[in-house]
Amino acid sequence: RIEYSIAKLASHKLWNLLNTEPYIATFGALTGSQAVEMAKAGLKAIYVSGWQVAADNNLSNQTYPDLSLYPSNSVPNLVKRLNNALLRADQISWSEGKRDIDYLLPIVADAEAGFGGPIHAFELTKALIEAGAAGVHFEDQLAAEKKCGHLGGKVLIPISAFIRVLNAARLASDVLGVPTILIARTDALNAKYLSNDVDETDNQFLTGK
Repeated sequence: RIEYSIAKLASHKLWNLLNTEPYIATFGALTGSQAVEMAKAGLKAIYVSGWQVAADNNLSNQTYPDLSLYPSNSVPNLVKRLNNALLRADQISWSEGKRDIDYLLPIVADAEAGFGGPIHAFELTKALIEAGAAGVHFEDQLAAEKKCGHLGGKVLIPISAFIRVLNAARLASDVLGVPTILIARTDALNAKYLSNDVDETDNQFLTGK
């Protein structure tokens, strides 16, 4: 069986941090050199932001608004680049006999709204694990209408549909044998629309306005 050792090591590190630290301070990294400098500065984790990828580091080489317009493999590609830079820094450190900096920091990656349904979430999570991500977060917006959290007009999917997305992501991590940390976040605080009302769990929150 293929071992995804970077993702596995990073996931264990992230889980330990979540259970021992009151919070984890971090920044979004756009380049490998930024990730290395974050490790040197003492940060314990690195974030990969979909907003940043849309604006300045996607595989279309475009500057997009935060609307999930970029190719879905852009975030896995950046995660891989960051891990490659961190690995190189770690190798140099070991070759010089230095052990004072942990360069192999866990990376938490933004999976947006999954770029589709459960199948797309499975493939995206798989790609992120292969790139070495420790954690992945999904939001409960309708992928086809995804908007930045600060914008109006957001459309949510039913709770049951979001659970299917998360289950697909968990299945991907189970298939690859990596204890990926999955983070579920909601835009319900400011969203005004729901894609449909078939889920009875949502009924108590529907105002009809």
